[in-house]
Amino acid sequence: MTQTDNRLDGKVAIVTGAGRGIGRAIALAFAREGAAITCAARTADEISATRSEIEKAGGRALSTPTDVTRPDTVEHMTTATVDAFGGLDILVVNAGISTDRSEVEASDPSAWRQVLEVNLLGAYNCVQAAIPHLKARGAGKIITIGSGMGHKGLAGSSAYSCSKAGLWMLTRVLAMELCADNISVNELIPGPVSTKMNPDRPGGSSSLGATEWVKTPDDVVPLALFLATQPDVGPTAQSYSLMRRDA
Repeated sequence: MTQTDNRLDGKVAIVTGAGRGIGRAIALAFAREGAAITCAARTADEISATRSEIEKAGGRALSTPTDVTRPDTVEHMTTATVDAFGGLDILVVNAGISTDRSEVEASDPSAWRQVLEVNLLGAYNCVQAAIPHLKARGAGKIITIGSGMGHKGLAGSSAYSCSKAGLWMLTRVLAMELCADNISVNELIPGPVSTKMNPDRPGGSSSLGATEWVKTPDDVVPLALFLATQPDVGPTAQSYSLMRRDA
């Protein structure tokens, strides 16, 4: 692997949505820091590519095709991780979609529901499956990938905004429930990042405003590493934002 400080040496992490974008960047970065990584997503060839890149660099990785809306595949994701690497220390809840950009009046109810099923119920499925394994280690980290839209909303993005608002509340409730187990739960708000889901491009203007910082997935990595490497009794129930405007 590329020379690093090995800040995650001996740790085991699951990253959902690890086939591309922010999830892929975080998976690769955590692996460079010494963590064994389970790459999870619905698209098998994408997570296999992420796993192969980690392994070619000398790291340890597993790819598990996972639909976060299906508890059976999520349970397989966690048990396969523990079977392969001996435990679980970090869960990055990153899988998400944004399929309906209509105003509420013109929105498609089925598309609206699908966004909540992936972004919020999918997150619930992942954390519920992971918690017993995190507790078994005596400490752990859950990092939820949130959005400024979950704090302030945005016209034409009701489903996505509501799903991320629910995720932020889930983050805070989990932090209270798991504090005694030394499991921290924090939200990371990337702001606009150039991905398949977001048409904004680095260096260009953002749909959120001309002054907003449009990032690459790698720009999110330092904050993700900060959260993953905090002490066992460290910050929890917090929202950390890379947005330039108030999120």
